Amino acid sequence: MPAPVADPAPRALEPPFTAEHEDLRASIRGWVARELAPHAADWERARHFPDAVFPRLAAQGLLGLKYPAAYGGQGGDELHDAVLVQELARCGSGGLAAGIGAHISIATPPIFKFGTEDQKQRYLVPAIAGEKIAALAITEPDAGSDVASLRTRAERVDGGWVVNGSKMFITNGVRADIYVTAVKTTAQGGHHGISFLLVDKQPGMTATPIEKLGWHASDTALIAFDDVWVPDGNLLGHEHEGFALIMANFQWERLVMALGAVAAMEVAFERTLAFTRERVAFGRPIARHQAVRHRLAEIATTLELNRALTLHALRAHVAGGDAVREVTMAKLSSQRAAFDVADACLQLHGGAGYMAEQGIERMARDARLGPIGGGTDEIMKEILGRSLGL
Repeated sequence: MPAPVADPAPRALEPPFTAEHEDLRASIRGWVARELAPHAADWERARHFPDAVFPRLAAQGLLGLKYPAAYGGQGGDELHDAVLVQELARCGSGGLAAGIGAHISIATPPIFKFGTEDQKQRYLVPAIAGEKIAALAITEPDAGSDVASLRTRAERVDGGWVVNGSKMFITNGVRADIYVTAVKTTAQGGHHGISFLLVDKQPGMTATPIEKLGWHASDTALIAFDDVWVPDGNLLGHEHEGFALIMANFQWERLVMALGAVAAMEVAFERTLAFTRERVAFGRPIARHQAVRHRLAEIATTLELNRALTLHALRAHVAGGDAVREVTMAKLSSQRAAFDVADACLQLHGGAGYMAEQGIERMARDARLGPIGGGTDEIMKEILGRSLGL
């Protein structure tokens, strides 16, 4: 069994979080420890977690922390969601955290921000209640970072559209009831002519699970649309102006990834610290050997640097100004650091770290997606370079 995770040392309140957020954190941490973490290993082996997790989250008010009470939410804001993202890192499965996060942080926000009242009642309300599971469908086999190359087409017909094409690497792609889907609605190239449709699961759609290095409990899918009909009332936002919708949530998605990565580093470090204090070699705990002690000091420094950078980006984002540079830096730094920290922690566990029983190898595999998803490291560097006028 994995070494017990030591309780982190008490920390002073870190702005922008308040005492209210820390009370929420304590509540979520306890719920995750009771309801999710004990099942993580089984769900990883099954390559699936039960859909019933969503209504259980809803019963705790966790699917609608930042949404108004009128839609079944808790009336909070993005900081409440940030706490949830951080605490989901303690569930023991990156795939489980990703499936929940995709529903909360990337699929439902566009419905709330751009949806009509009718669309919110039909889709956002049941999503907050855990009755419908949502997925964001943008990426395609030949259009990842280059969203201007989307090929999935929506052709105008009487009363709506007919959609044909495919989407790739879609989190919740198999289980979803609602697909917030980017389509081309004109033959015009580039960013023009992209629209978003709310597509209900229906005949004509095929979702094929994809095997992955990590995130095993998350169903990631290739989705094919074959003459799928979508009614007029399911156009999200304005026709041909979907690129703005894509960009609207990018900063929050990347910030969420940074928050999750820092929290994952913290969990890996706590677990490794506990292990090295207990594991005895050459007559004393390995944490007392200089090489190990120095490596732990390096990990602690990496963790603190990325925590500070990510909280700085979070403060800038919630202040409402232009935080693109800060968020991009946090995303770029934290994702690679999370993988490096997980790898270092695996090394400090020795042979035990390579075994599935400890859970450290899973953390390393799960962390490897970070430098790819939500915008690759290379894209982040390009954004930063342009922000510097280069």
